[in-house]
Parts: sequence; structure tokens; C-alpha cells
Amino acid sequence: MKLFIKKPIAQLMAAAKETEKTLKRTLGLGSLIALGIGAIIGAGIFVRTAAAAGEHAGPAVTISFLIAASGCALAGFCYAEFASTIPNAGSAYTYSYATMGEFVAWIIGWDLVLEYALGAATVSIGWAQYFNEFLNTFFGVHIPYALSHAPFETSNLHTGMYAAEFGTRGIVNLPAIFIILMLTLLLIRGMAESAIVNNIIVIIKVAIVLMIIGLGWHYINPMFHTPYMIPADAGIVKVSTGTVNYADTFNHGWLGVLRGASVVFFAFIGFDAVSTAAQEAKNPQKDMPKGILISLAFCTLLYILFSHVLTGLVSFKDFLIQGKEASVTYAIKASMPGYGWLANFVTVAILAGFSSVILVMLMGQTRVFYTMSTDGLIPPIFSKLHPKFRTPYKSQWLFFGFVSLFAGFIPDRIVGDMVSIGTLFAFVLVCFGIFILRRTDPGLVRPFKTPWYKIVCPLGAIICLCMIASEGWENWARLFGWLIIGFVVYFGYSIKKSHVRKGLVEVPADPSSPNFME
Repeated sequence: MKLFIKKPIAQLMAAAKETEKTLKRTLGLGSLIALGIGAIIGAGIFVRTAAAAGEHAGPAVTISFLIAASGCALAGFCYAEFASTIPNAGSAYTYSYATMGEFVAWIIGWDLVLEYALGAATVSIGWAQYFNEFLNTFFGVHIPYALSHAPFETSNLHTGMYAAEFGTRGIVNLPAIFIILMLTLLLIRGMAESAIVNNIIVIIKVAIVLMIIGLGWHYINPMFHTPYMIPADAGIVKVSTGTVNYADTFNHGWLGVLRGASVVFFAFIGFDAVSTAAQEAKNPQKDMPKGILISLAFCTLLYILFSHVLTGLVSFKDFLIQGKEASVTYAIKASMPGYGWLANFVTVAILAGFSSVILVMLMGQTRVFYTMSTDGLIPPIFSKLHPKFRTPYKSQWLFFGFVSLFAGFIPDRIVGDMVSIGTLFAFVLVCFGIFILRRTDPGLVRPFKTPWYKIVCPLGAIICLCMIASEGWENWARLFGWLIIGFVVYFGYSIKKSHVRKGLVEVPADPSSPNFME
């Protein structure tokens, strides 16, 4: 059966060469760094930070960020080597196909749905909450709780815009579905967003974070940072989805910090989106490693400073009771008198920032499935191009429906945890991939080499596995359930249609396939 049949690297390199039938190489180093920062800074810093601090780590969420960043940095080195060595589309899926074989490549390609598609769903849920804040702040109206929350959530707020709807149960998150629809239509028409527009969005988001750090630093209350880690006797907090008991194993102390790392890990998943643009970089051998590592390092520094300020403005319990998805706005209004304008500006700018993240996630998802489709592992419908706009419109419509189901009917906490465990699993395989490739093909030309790979690769995999281990059994069950579905598809369809197995010559990517900022 040859489950681990590999795709020849020479074949991949040939497909990566720029011709009139390949993707245009238009992205310089600055654009790649901006792409990474634009994808990274979004829901992770504005939503997941508060969730991790409120449920698991408390003020020590800064340490959670350091742990998550260390795992990402080690995986980042591996991504950087792959991206410079094999400057082709498909990201981790393509890398795995060349190093560990088709079956592993299928697993990681299927697993990337948890990162990109569910990542888009998670960010759209955060977008919906801020959109309601925007409507309430500037127009004095809001979308009813039942039509802006999932069925698993119940309003428990006595104040604020939902005060009159206390006890109301969610039905569907319509704003989340709306933004996914708008961006899907944009992607079907073509990726018209230029590098300049993306850079502007990045500048706005970074400026917001810097303003909150700079202005909020003077309002930090040391009392909220004491104790730094959540104690086991912190009590029980009622939330819309049930209760949070801080006496539970992963809700206090160092284990809580580790669990918090797996939660805030979601904040870093955008950096690997840079690797999906490898075939559009002007000088991928030099610029791809720099784009990945610089954007990762820059965002890590911002995350640590931002989380330190945020947890110093209000009690970590307030993030569960009052703030929820809009915790940043709540913290500013509650503890920074006179800066209501900043909270309002945050709401407007975050909407734009979230939109760019969702756009990159949806684009990355269709890019991976487009590549898998050209390899024959999934049906041709995922690489079917629009007759006029020449975009994979059928794939994008299918993922609109799939992502909307999660965004409209599942709470962000559950969806976000699935994204984290799926991405961590992909990172583990990428770390192993570099280690294997160094042994099996030592003579391969590598413009960028992972330093001390014998240490970095295993350590990166171990740290990511530790964060996976801290996930609850529910997330493990969801991951295994998703993989089982993938195995059924692979053995029932993919293994019979694989172009590599049939000995077919790979067809270079269509010049009208989806491009980032082309």
C-alpha cells in the first residue's frame, strides 16, 4: 500500500520555479513581515489573552506567553528552513509530503483545517462581539443576545447592553456569519487587497497595542498582580457556559500557567501563514526565514507587555464575568478614566484587524486544499476555478458553509481550543520533518538552516506536546474524532486518486490560483 510514499523534492522545486504558469513573486521582506504581523495580531491578543488569564493563569499569563512563544520559536526555525528549502505553496502539508510521506501529509493537511478554518471561525466570533460594541457605542443599538451568540451560551450580565436580556439563551451568531460571507465574496471576486493596504492595517493594529501599553502602564494596580499565579482557593466563578472552579488541576498554579500557554498559543498561529506565501516571495531563500522569525519575535514582545498591562487594570475574574470577548474595551473603560475615546477607537480598529486575520485564514485554508486537490487527494471541486475571476470559488463557498456552522453555533472557547490543539499537532510534525530530512537528505541545498537541529527539533516537538498534554480530554476527543473522519476520507478516496501513486507528473500551480496581495 506504501502509506509513506513521498513526493520528490526535485518535483516540488521544479513546480516552485517562476514561469508564466506559476504564481507571481511580488512580496518583498517588508510585505512578508507585515503579512506575519497582520495574521498574528488579532483575536489572540484581544480575546484569548483574557480567556487564559481569567480561567487558568491569572496575571502569570505573561509566563504562558513565554512558554507558548518558546514552542513557536523552535517550530518557527523549522518552518523557516522548510520555506527557504522548498519555496512552494501548501505550507506544512507540502513539507510533510516530501519528508514523511503521503499518509502523514494527509494527516497534517486534514489537521490544518483545525488551524485555518476553525481559526477563521474563532476570530469571527470575536469580531461579532466587537461589532455589537461598535453598534452600541456609536448608535446606541445592538443585535439581540439570542442572534449574536451560540446556543450553548446564556446571558448572565446584570449591566451593559445585555442587562435587559439576562437569562436569554443564544440561538445563532449572525454577525459572525455575516463577516465570513462578506470576506468569502471578496475572495471569490479576487484578492484585490494590496501590500500597501495590509501594511496600513498592521500599522493601525500595532499602534493600538502600543497606545494601550503606553497609556495603561500608568494605571496598573499592583494589587491585581498579587498573587501572580492563581491560588487553588480562589473559589468558583459562574460563567455563561457553566462554572470555573480554580481548585481544578489546570486552573491554578504552574499547571494553570501551562494550560494558559495552550490557550494563548492561538495568538501565535498566524506566523506559519507566512510560509503559505513562499511561492509569491521575490527572494524566498533569504526573505522567508526573516519574515517568519522577525514577525514572531516582534509580536511576542508586544504580547508580553500587553498582557502585563491588561491583567494590571482589572481582576482576572472580571475577564470571565464582565469583559468576556470584549475584555480589552471593558478594562480600559473600568480602570482608565478619561480614555473612553481609546476604548471606542480600539473597537473600531479591532474590527478591521480581525477582518484581515479572517481573510488570511480563509485564504490559507483554500490554498492548502487547492494544493491537496491538485495532488488528487481531495476532489477536483476544491481546485475548480471561477470562469471569470479565476479563483477557487466552489472551495470558498464550501468553506463558507463549514466555517459558518462553527462560528454561528459553537462558543469561541470550544472552537479556539480545537484550533490550538490542531495547530500544535501540525507544529510537532514540522519539527520532526526537519529532523528526518536532515538525516535522509543531508546534501540538500538549504539557504537557511535550523541551528542545533538535533536539540531544536526534538525540544520544539516536546514543548508543543506538553501544551497538547495540558488540553482537556474533550479537546483530545475532538482531535481524534476529526482525524478518524480524515482517515475514512483518505482510505475511501484519496489513496485511490493520488497523483503521486499513479506516477502522474505534477501540474504547476495555475497563475490565477489565489494569491496573497498579488
